[in-house]
Amino acid sequence: MTSIETALSLSALVTVAAAIVAGIATVATYIAAVDTAGAAARAHAIGVDYEPVRGHVDISESGGIVTVTANVPAALGHMRATARYPVEYATGGAK
Repeated sequence: MTSIETALSLSALVTVAAAIVAGIATVATYIAAVDTAGAAARAHAIGVDYEPVRGHVDISESGGIVTVTANVPAALGHMRATARYPVEYATGGAK
């Protein structure tokens, strides 16, 4: 016969397992945000349009440096990553 202690223990184990899975998914989303920010910064620096698969990017340029902040929805909130990249001017000189 199953006791109440067994039922409570099983529910606690399921809750902990779900939290671990959500944490791993959130870390994976952060890695995706870092990749998205880097790709968007590089694309903007060379003058190419970039549309992220998930989330959105905010692009700013100051002093020849492109700064991109990527926001990607995750299992536990939103993950944000920032990347900076120097602008690559055309061979003809600066803009």
